[in-house]
Amino acid sequence: MSVVKINVIEVPEGRAELLEQRFAARAGEVETVDGFESFDLLRPTEGTDKYLVVTKWRDDASFQAWMNSDAFQRGHAQSQGSAPSGGEQGGGHPGGEPGGGHPGASGPAATGSQLWGFEVVTSATGQRP
Repeated sequence: MSVVKINVIEVPEGRAELLEQRFAARAGEVETVDGFESFDLLRPTEGTDKYLVVTKWRDDASFQAWMNSDAFQRGHAQSQGSAPSGGEQGGGHPGGEPGGGHPGASGPAATGSQLWGFEVVTSATGQRP
């Protein structure tokens, strides 16, 4: 049964474009990971400043293997030199340091995050012509 992991990212005013740019420029290694099924970055349209990073996995073990991989650690390195390990903290990724974020110009794009997990009970997809 597939599982869905949702990273709820708090984005301060004026930092949304930076966050979107960083996701657009991401390494893309997750697409090659065994058990990975899909990825979506969802921009809020009303009532919140939180972005959702929605990933779907074959099972929780596949997700955990990705979170513990060297590729994940490299791709999610924090500016203070620490790497995420799970849980709810600042920095834009589970386990990130408050005030963290991907290394580079302009500092952090997010101020905190939560990781939510769900099992897929029912789903549907549209037919393509």
